[in-house]
Amino acid sequence: MGVFGALNAAVSGLSAQAYALENISGNIANSATVGYKRLDTSFSDLVGGGKGAQPGQIAGTVSASSRATNGIQGDLQQSQVDTYMGINGSGYFVVQGRAGEVDGRSIFTGNDLYTRRGDFEIDKEGRLVNGAGYYLMGQPIDPVTKNVSGSVPSIITIDSSVIPAVVTDRITYEGNLPTTPQTSARLAGGSDLLDASLTKASTGAAPDAVPAPQVVGVNAISADDEVNFLNSSIAGEAITVYNSSGTPVNVQMRWAKTFEDDGAQSDTWSLYYLSDSDATGTDPKWTKVSDAQFGSDGRMAVPATSNMTMTNLTVDGQPVGDVTLDFGTNALTQFADSNGAAKISKLRQNGYPAGDLTGVAVSEAGRLVASYSNGRTRELYEISLVSFSGEAWLERVNGGAFEVTPASGEPIAGANGSIVGKRLEASNTDIADEFSKLIVTQQAYSANTRIVSSSDQMLKEAINMIR
Repeated sequence: MGVFGALNAAVSGLSAQAYALENISGNIANSATVGYKRLDTSFSDLVGGGKGAQPGQIAGTVSASSRATNGIQGDLQQSQVDTYMGINGSGYFVVQGRAGEVDGRSIFTGNDLYTRRGDFEIDKEGRLVNGAGYYLMGQPIDPVTKNVSGSVPSIITIDSSVIPAVVTDRITYEGNLPTTPQTSARLAGGSDLLDASLTKASTGAAPDAVPAPQVVGVNAISADDEVNFLNSSIAGEAITVYNSSGTPVNVQMRWAKTFEDDGAQSDTWSLYYLSDSDATGTDPKWTKVSDAQFGSDGRMAVPATSNMTMTNLTVDGQPVGDVTLDFGTNALTQFADSNGAAKISKLRQNGYPAGDLTGVAVSEAGRLVASYSNGRTRELYEISLVSFSGEAWLERVNGGAFEVTPASGEPIAGANGSIVGKRLEASNTDIADEFSKLIVTQQAYSANTRIVSSSDQMLKEAINMIR
């Protein structure tokens, strides 16, 4: 074989190095492509003629093949786009390609593909599509349980419709009422109290000369009596609640201490809210909610349920409905306070107005979270991640996507990696390393051309021997 074998080996070397050069060129060309996975080149020797012990063996030819680097992560780079996402660790996004359009709506191939390219943006149909045209898939989240609904990923479609208003039916109210309230009518050593009929009862050093109030009934205070009421009560904070149409309603509350502990009856407070700010004369202006009693340990004893109900709550003609005041477990207390004021530590409610979609972002848990103009957020989808036992054997398709092969195995739901919002995975191509490989490839190619030239010259000389 001799010269012909050498020529054949050199030609295979040229072919193998050209193959490597093509991979190097493609890697450098895609060095800025989001989520690109470079292809390295692996060389394999092919045994030439000759058998037996070592002296009879000769060097053979060479073949080149690609070696995938799917499992080697690129750098995660910061982005300002809320819907961009990168995978930190192993895993792939599940996507599908677009097959066409029917009645103005996109239809899809139905063939799941897998990618790490995470430059997703919302299109006109509310779908998340990346720069290569692949549509992201995920599993919807139940708005009540917050759990994933179903087990099969589907094309993510973000509903941009207005979320309806939710009426307030519960207010969480926690804090402390002072043992001795500091009211405007209070003098040193005592405080003014309102008795059960809402008539001021003098205690301690409070003045005896008090104008007779205009009593509407035990459950309300008239506009004429408001001054006396304000002077003998303390502020209990205010909160905005919402009725069924989403209209905000401001609820102002005040506490009036109506009974001091005398050994037979516990300290008693009455809670009121401003029901009609425009009331005049004997019309009711403040409406009573209920009474709260406190034991000697400062804990609320009545109501035992730690709840009050603001029955048919209506403020300035705006009806809200029944609202539960939830004081929690030992969360409303009566202890001494140097300022004689109510200190409210928690005051929140569960209603909200209607809201427009203002944005979509990716949470740390890998969920798509919608934000609305009313300040609410809602988890919409859990983004699907899958892994493969043989990820190096996935088959590449255009746009940085992969499809399953028998060697890769079927996708495994879940992955060790995590989704990071506002990040993009860069290409894992190392330019410096590619240039180093380029130099080696060029030298090897040049050396093989010398073998071809030398073999050709030797063949010519052999032919010339018979001329």
